[in-house]
Amino acid sequence: MIERSIPLSDEDINLISSVVIVKRVQKKELLLRAGEVCRFKIFINHGFLRTYRLDDDGNEHILQFSNEQSWTTEGESYANILPSAYYIDALEDSELLMWTKDSFDQLLDTIPALRSFSEQLIFNNLHASRNRLYKAISSSPEEKYEDFVKTYRGILQRVPLRMIASYLGVSLKTLTRIRQAQLQK
Repeated sequence: MIERSIPLSDEDINLISSVVIVKRVQKKELLLRAGEVCRFKIFINHGFLRTYRLDDDGNEHILQFSNEQSWTTEGESYANILPSAYYIDALEDSELLMWTKDSFDQLLDTIPALRSFSEQLIFNNLHASRNRLYKAISSSPEEKYEDFVKTYRGILQRVPLRMIASYLGVSLKTLTRIRQAQLQK
């Protein structure tokens, strides 16, 4: 888990473990609903989650996929203790390690290496979000799909095409056409 990414003493690991909540969730189980405050920082030990929003017509717009050995949260809601506009749910049965904001903030104050690691994750996510936004407004559907496949290796077997289309901001018909064209290459 975390100790693979940053140097931690046994004491640090014990402290982190003492406040973790291990949660097993079933496929399709909601972890966060729009209107709720996001109260946890989540590490996906095993499984697969998505973060999405519904528009006024009830259409899903997927913001993020989070697979094993990665972190997720709804940042604005979590940091500012505000109701979220997003949902987070499990795309597969998953095992999660979760920390409340208070307990994680205490860990950050106590373990400088964890604070540095957390800040680096935030910067990496900000960079990835900006890069995704740029590609969304400047790339063709084919380029978006190629980038998606490179970024999320192995995801095509785990996620329905309609969700990939939602993530890419293209219609299912367009995504199907792109995939057929690539298969014929």
